[in-house]
Amino acid sequence: MAYKLGILDQSPIVPGQSAEDALESTIQLIQQAEKWGYERFWVSEHHQSLDLAGTAPEVLISHLLAKTNSIKIGSGGVMLQHYSPYKVVESFNLLSLLTPGRVELGVGKAPGGFSLSTEALRYGGAGSAISFDERFTTLNQFIHDTLPEDHVLYGAKALPMSKEKVPVFLLGASPNSAKLAAEQGTNFVFAYFINSNHDILEEAVQTYRDIYPEGKFIVAVASFAAQIQEEAEEEASHYKVYKIYFKSGRSLSVNSLEQVVLFREQEEESFEVKEQEVEMIAGTPAFVKEELDKLASAYRIDEFIIHTPIRNEVKRLKSFELLSQLTSPVLSN
Repeated sequence: MAYKLGILDQSPIVPGQSAEDALESTIQLIQQAEKWGYERFWVSEHHQSLDLAGTAPEVLISHLLAKTNSIKIGSGGVMLQHYSPYKVVESFNLLSLLTPGRVELGVGKAPGGFSLSTEALRYGGAGSAISFDERFTTLNQFIHDTLPEDHVLYGAKALPMSKEKVPVFLLGASPNSAKLAAEQGTNFVFAYFINSNHDILEEAVQTYRDIYPEGKFIVAVASFAAQIQEEAEEEASHYKVYKIYFKSGRSLSVNSLEQVVLFREQEEESFEVKEQEVEMIAGTPAFVKEELDKLASAYRIDEFIIHTPIRNEVKRLKSFELLSQLTSPVLSN
């Protein structure tokens, strides 16, 4: 079985390197990904992170489009709770007009950072009490120019409009998110690297396909490949996530103890931290393929986005090269 494969790149700042180095690595990775035959390349949005350099996906996307020729490039994703749907659509319409058929708009529900950075993003009136569902609905209405007459913004148009509508993807890890995407007629990406509960994945798939059977349902997985199985498993075992649990019930994940220390210095609400291993599909390309085959067969998935949170730049690049074999009919036989 051959898959369409995409890459989610967060522009990780590996030990001993700078944010500039991380962004240069992103450029090199997408240029190689295009040669290797990856379908899409998405960049993320994180704020006030010591480990990740990607803060403004729309800016980075424009640069990457200029550095490549054909690969689809998108956001994984724009954290819509911080922004005006109108401005987001304007930005992505313009990107699409400059590079037709190559731009994708992935939208996320999380804040993408600490409480203080969220406040900073909303400082001066950028944020409002509008729910995420309403923001997402309005964004799609601006994309398709379908604002209802009773909408407070009726008559506003996100110009210039692209002849080819920008594809919209909602990112989520729950059946509720899948339901929202399906009801809006948008594509959905299930973040399996965040929530690897098979029952929830199955419910999300069924919910989405019951409402919107013609939509695209993609699964984003954490994966690392090496020539030797034991080497891949050893490297993957070093990666940890630190889960921050607040008394109010909300939670947040960070990638290093340094980020936890920074968080303690800023956050007023009490919380506790638990080290959490990441469920990562790690092994030889053949082993990774076997695991993806299981997911594809069980949930009728024919497209995956690969997230490789390994803090060794050379090994990470080699992993993406090895995983590109999964799109080859030779390996699929």
